[in-house]
Amino acid sequence: MSKEILNLEPKVVWKHFYDLTQIPRPSKHEDAIQDFMMKFGKDLGLETIKDKVGNVIIRKPATKGMEDRMGIIMQGHLDMVPQKNNDTKHDFEKDPIDAYIDGDWVTARGTTLGADNGMGVAAAMALLAATDIEHGPLEGLFTSDEETGMTGAFGLEPGILKGDILMNMDSEDEGELYVGCAGGIDATITFDIKNEAVPAGMTAYNIEVSGLKGGHSGVDIPLGRGNSNKLLFRFMKAAAKHHGMLISYIQGGSLRNAIPRESYSTVVIPEAKKADFEACVKKFEDIFIAELKSVEPDLSFNFKAVDMPKEVMSTDDMWNVINSVYGAPNGVIRMSNDIEGVVETSTNLAIIQSKGNKLEVAALIRSSVETSKDDLAEMFVSIFELAGANVVLEGEYPGWKPNMDSKILKSMQGTYEKMYGFIPKIMVIHAGLECGLLGSVYPNWDMISFGPTIRFPHSPDEKVNIETVAKFWDFFVGTLKTIPVK
Repeated sequence: MSKEILNLEPKVVWKHFYDLTQIPRPSKHEDAIQDFMMKFGKDLGLETIKDKVGNVIIRKPATKGMEDRMGIIMQGHLDMVPQKNNDTKHDFEKDPIDAYIDGDWVTARGTTLGADNGMGVAAAMALLAATDIEHGPLEGLFTSDEETGMTGAFGLEPGILKGDILMNMDSEDEGELYVGCAGGIDATITFDIKNEAVPAGMTAYNIEVSGLKGGHSGVDIPLGRGNSNKLLFRFMKAAAKHHGMLISYIQGGSLRNAIPRESYSTVVIPEAKKADFEACVKKFEDIFIAELKSVEPDLSFNFKAVDMPKEVMSTDDMWNVINSVYGAPNGVIRMSNDIEGVVETSTNLAIIQSKGNKLEVAALIRSSVETSKDDLAEMFVSIFELAGANVVLEGEYPGWKPNMDSKILKSMQGTYEKMYGFIPKIMVIHAGLECGLLGSVYPNWDMISFGPTIRFPHSPDEKVNIETVAKFWDFFVGTLKTIPVK
């Protein structure tokens, strides 16, 4: 049960993380967690406010003798990604997360854990509540709706925060200090679909790609995992071309920032082609498994006979959808020339869904180079406009350009080396940390990001390493003692 994590060290952090697991907080449904944080701050007797976009800000004065230090903004986001396995019954708007200890890790039963970004928020809460830790002026900035729009970061007003240094706690590898991140842009593609009656002499099937690992569409994109949408459309092109398949319905993926794990479609096949179609499904399952077995050991591709649907897409519309989705870029597009092993540009073909006479496709485009991000976005426009779709580019947010002369970077490098005997790595993350947006509102901030080790965020395999939570906490506390003087 979840309460077993209360016995882990440091208890002051795990206590607050447990509290967060008990409050449903999927993106766009954050009233309960915002109310909880408001009460938390006020019960401590600290200045606590909520701004017009749902960001909660809690201020704590410096301890005696530390008043001259630069002010620290401890920043994390309150929402979590709601992903679950198909066989898991869980309502993210009502049910708590069932976290448990699995060896050296804490994970959840069949759902995302919310360590992204619950561990960072819990550490900030522990510092705000502490009475025995030296620190300069502190502000907790707990932002809203980071995962599906960065609403809190977009809506943060200038002048409301007083600190000098932003410590973002949303990166996911202990022993690394992050000084830059990718920017992003959302592409939303809409097809107008003409539906027609099902031709005579057809039989109907559901086909489904499932069992994929999914994961964070930025952090996990270089792992080469399968994208269920791309796999499904690879098969459907062959089945439509060679076996007369027509499409009635498609659903794949559920979140723009998660690699899609499951996709399915209702299709119809000429009766005479049944055996060929079923053999084609098996053939492509074998192909997918052979290509992806090292990264997707649980992949499956299945068919099931179903009742005949009322309508199918017109042939012309079906081919426009198939060819454009199959041809759209996906995955790592370019590695950085400047930082070894870092993805520069990528895209995630995240969601495909039939909606009556419409079909919508959603993709998230990322790059640490603004011009490359724009270039890839225009590729999407070109491909899908050729197929007759409407393309909207929106929700753009900037990347965070590294500052190698950062005072907090040099301070934290020195502190870490004294504590652990080596200098932490300096990194740029291929994900949309809020630092880029927040830094555009407060351009004078010195910024850094760090955190414990989290694996497979945005998927039901999400887990946080127990030992690194303790190191993250100790390093955080040690850092506060060495913050530069103003």
